[in-house]
Amino acid sequence: MSAAIDDELWSAIGDPTRRRILDLLLADGASTATALSQHLPVSRQAIAKHIAVLGGAGLVKGYAVGRERRYDVDQEQLARAVAELASVHAMWDERLSRIKRLAEAIEKERNL
Repeated sequence: MSAAIDDELWSAIGDPTRRRILDLLLADGASTATALSQHLPVSRQAIAKHIAVLGGAGLVKGYAVGRERRYDVDQEQLARAVAELASVHAMWDERLSRIKRLAEAIEKERNL
């Protein structure tokens, strides 16, 4: 993923309302903005704007079913986001382990 895609992706996921929309879509499957708004303390119009951001990041796809527009999670893009998050987790875990080892070495040196 490029840095621009990363920024858009993490910005989209960074909002709690958008994370809740993703949670609802993952739990219940495809839905409309109107149906999603019944589970959240925001208007249907606000849901539509959040879905547009999620769609721009590639996390949500929309498609027409009759007169309705339904939205569903793009599983492939979500899998990439999860993999990237796991990579970031591993990187920070290693950094924190190094800091811990340094702190322990300094503490040991002080106690000599």
